[in-house]
Amino acid sequence: MADRKQGKELAKDERPGEVSFMEAVVYWLKLGFISFGGPAGQISMMHQELVEKRRWISEHRFLHALNYTMVLPGPEAQQLATYIGWLMHGVRGGIAAGFLFVLPSLFILIALTWIYLAYGDVPAIAGILYGIKPAVTAIVLFAAYRIGSRALNNYVLRAMALAAFIAILGFGIPFPYIVLTAGLIGYLGSRKYPQYFQAGAGHGSSQETYGLALIDDETPVPDHAKWNFARFVRYLLIGLAIWVAVMSVLWLVFGWENPLTQMGWFFTKAALVTFGGAYAVLPYVYQGGVEHYGWLSGTQMIDGLALGETTPGPLIMVVSFVGFVGGWTKEVFGAGLLPLAGIAGAVVATIFTFLPSFLFILLGGPSVEATRGDLKFTAPLTGITAAVVGVILNLAVFFAYHVIWPNGMQNGSASAVEWFAIIVGIAAFVGLWHYKRSVMEVLAACALAGLAYSFL
Repeated sequence: MADRKQGKELAKDERPGEVSFMEAVVYWLKLGFISFGGPAGQISMMHQELVEKRRWISEHRFLHALNYTMVLPGPEAQQLATYIGWLMHGVRGGIAAGFLFVLPSLFILIALTWIYLAYGDVPAIAGILYGIKPAVTAIVLFAAYRIGSRALNNYVLRAMALAAFIAILGFGIPFPYIVLTAGLIGYLGSRKYPQYFQAGAGHGSSQETYGLALIDDETPVPDHAKWNFARFVRYLLIGLAIWVAVMSVLWLVFGWENPLTQMGWFFTKAALVTFGGAYAVLPYVYQGGVEHYGWLSGTQMIDGLALGETTPGPLIMVVSFVGFVGGWTKEVFGAGLLPLAGIAGAVVATIFTFLPSFLFILLGGPSVEATRGDLKFTAPLTGITAAVVGVILNLAVFFAYHVIWPNGMQNGSASAVEWFAIIVGIAAFVGLWHYKRSVMEVLAACALAGLAYSFL
């Protein structure tokens, strides 16, 4: 342990020393401030630091935890941090890891959203957002391409992706029904045609070793991670009690129809159907936040994703933007307390989005540790992933429409085309796809382009 603190590399046959709870807390807090790049970047960052450098956990145990979080609804990177923190230091470790992974992002997004709503019409800020919007469209389209090229390895999965795209774009079928149907098809289809629903190469296939780890392949499962029915029931009841308590306070204080109460109910449902990560939940949040409740506009939804892409933490933190704008727009505390209303909306959205994620880890973790190597959930996940590709593609179409024709359809015909936005969007996609530039680099370049264009 002392050698590591002094910067000396451990030999491969030398096991790291015990990690204190406070040392882990410092790392999780640091991760919360630097976790840019979306789920893939955050998972890669954790792997590099925890598996390769610090060797707190072995490659196999890390990938096994990741496979589980991929099956779950919700943000897989945040859940992976929660899982590793729980495995190392029990419940307090899991809660600290998951909470600190999100907390910096919440504060940063609250500040940025307030600036956006209060000063969004300032030419410089408007110009930056003008350049970022087509970049966000390119990022979502590239996400569909990246996931699809890896996941759609046969015609059955490609057909499921196409069907999902048509279902949500052409028929407006709600996202949860698409996800549940895809998972059911994957489960049933794998029983008769398993070759079409096998998970592709990716997580769980690596045989890389970086030396002995603190939690190694053969390290016994700690007592707190062993299956215990009484503990399972206790955690379940505590989690439900927290949800009921917060929801009851909102209901009793503000009433059921109040936007804050409706946010609690809506984001609870969102948290339970977000299979496929943040990009997959955005259509559902759009359907609810924009079309059903009217908390924000379609343009504001794109702006929120732009802010989410430029801040650390899970991309699904865009829900705090939706909550903030909803609380502000609906003036839940009156016209004189708009910032406080926004903060309340952001906090409510965040609590109800992430509470289930903690429960999934604390309740399911012991079973996962007891059944390492059991991949029976991969077939439903494969089906869901295929559908998610189609849903994300639909999201890219939605964003592209609002970016290219910001004024929508007028008298049956599209308004003036934003050619500059088209050029910026194409350049952003080429930068991501051909030149392998990072999301942050692309966003920065497009923001500068939009700023320059706004002054021409």
